[in-house]
Amino acid sequence: MIEFLARNAFLGRGYFISRLSDENEIVDVLQRLKPRATDKELIRIGGDGDGGYLVPDDLDGIEYCFSPGVARTASFETELARKGIRSFLADYSVEGPPVTSEMFSFEKKFLGAHNDHVYTTLGAWVERSLPRYDGDLLLQMDIEGGEYDVMLETSESVWRRFRIVIIEFHGLHTLFNRYGLKSFRFCFQKLLNHFEVVHLHPNNAAFSARRGGLEIPGVMEMTFLRKDRIGRSEPCENFPHRLDRPNVDHKPDTPLPDCWYR
Repeated sequence: MIEFLARNAFLGRGYFISRLSDENEIVDVLQRLKPRATDKELIRIGGDGDGGYLVPDDLDGIEYCFSPGVARTASFETELARKGIRSFLADYSVEGPPVTSEMFSFEKKFLGAHNDHVYTTLGAWVERSLPRYDGDLLLQMDIEGGEYDVMLETSESVWRRFRIVIIEFHGLHTLFNRYGLKSFRFCFQKLLNHFEVVHLHPNNAAFSARRGGLEIPGVMEMTFLRKDRIGRSEPCENFPHRLDRPNVDHKPDTPLPDCWYR
């Protein structure tokens, strides 16, 4: 009864109280996300700073990248273009990419969990853009928290079309909330059926939250490689990677906490 009254009192002031996640359940999720070192060496695409990502050196045969979330720079897509890879970009909040290129195709829509004049699902976007293409694709997604809706909506058949997936995850602190942890686990279920995590890098623009022996960065870049592209792998415990760079260059980089890989 006291808990109920306290919860309602805080709710009336604009705060929501929830029980904390069980630490063992958080550890179980982190175990599933432990990065693997594979026979595909990591390379950096997009230059130093924000917008550059570590990617498995397994781009041969990939002709197209889907890149929702248009930033002030397009260094990642520009470097892919030099490698002969075309990029489809989408973002409703802007009128187009920051640079013009014949290798870019832009659609003024947010990526989300339904289709209308503002939003498109990943599956619909891919089918509309490449209706008869059956080759492997690359996904680089930074959509400021909308990634969870996309992951829930996207079918496993669509995920399997991508060889490499790079996603920046926001709001990871909610792992400490029992409802947030449950949603997080469900979001990753389909993706981890077909992909291994091959790199993690915290974004130093966000702070980390700590509880006991656990530390959760607020924002994390995660790189995935489809399992059928992996010849051999082993746990990776060498962090930071020599190619990692801080997203915000005037701040020290945020090291990956031990609990994510040990």
